Amino acid sequence: MQRKKIAILGSTGSIGRQTLDVVRQHPDRFQVEVITAGSNAALLAEQANEFAVPHAVICDVSKYDTVRDALIGNTTEVHAGIDAACDLVTGKRVDIVVASMVGFSGLRPTLAAIRAGKDIALANKETLVAAGSLVMAEARRHEGKIPPVGLEGQR
Repeated sequence: MQRKKIAILGSTGSIGRQTLDVVRQHPDRFQVEVITAGSNAALLAEQANEFAVPHAVICDVSKYDTVRDALIGNTTEVHAGIDAACDLVTGKRVDIVVASMVGFSGLRPTLAAIRAGKDIALANKETLVAAGSLVMAEARRHEGKIPPVGLEGQR
């Protein structure tokens, strides 16, 4: 069985950390390709090191140097800003996107992934609250799957 390559939008948050726990338990089934964080530079760098992630995105561009410096000597490419997250989730090396960014910030990269035909594991209710009809229409148009993840108790 070929490992599924995943991108985690919001890897430093609760759902993102839980997703990485699943990867730890099943390294034969999953490979982390992209991780993103809003501003938690230290944890993002730690995760990039542990999982040998090819791409790490810090959305707070003022923290780029912190992440880059923490990953000197590592093969991880460091990127900054939401546009970088949008670009990377559309790549051919990503099969599944775990969308767990806090609030409205997850909408753009989630839509980019949907439009690229990626399967989405949606753990961000704000994306559906803010733009549910758009997100679902795009998923139908691009034949993407969007199962909810970790939303129990958040209804």
